[in-house]
Amino acid sequence: MKFFKEFKEFAVKGNMMDMAIGIIIGASFNSVIDVLVKKIFMPPLSLMTDGLNFQDRKYVLRDAITDAKGTITTQEVAIEYGFLFETTLDFLIVGLTVFIVVKAMNRLKDKAEDPKNTVVKTPKDIALLSELTNLMKEQNSLLKNK
Repeated sequence: MKFFKEFKEFAVKGNMMDMAIGIIIGASFNSVIDVLVKKIFMPPLSLMTDGLNFQDRKYVLRDAITDAKGTITTQEVAIEYGFLFETTLDFLIVGLTVFIVVKAMNRLKDKAEDPKNTVVKTPKDIALLSELTNLMKEQNSLLKNK
């Protein structure tokens, strides 16, 4: 019963919803990055390298063996380093994009947490802490004057 109670608290507090939303957005974000790399960045890169398709780049360790009918009897063995290059490019783009998004979010968060900034509404907890700080300063100055 304790397990179910903890699960209920976990689900009710919003952690599960936050996680679900993050996973859904992450999956959609992955599709966007995949298109960005394959359809936007790779074609010009292939053009600069004389039409080379990086996805097809590989180092063949053993060629495929075919019989007299042309049927493949033994599969090709190859190190497909083109996929590694493309995946690394995906990773760099994702990392850069996430960095930019987090940096923008932190900038907005800093503005929101600044009690002196009247443009962005300060969260209630930050406003209360700011009021407490001001009251303590006022109380300390009164105590010093006595």
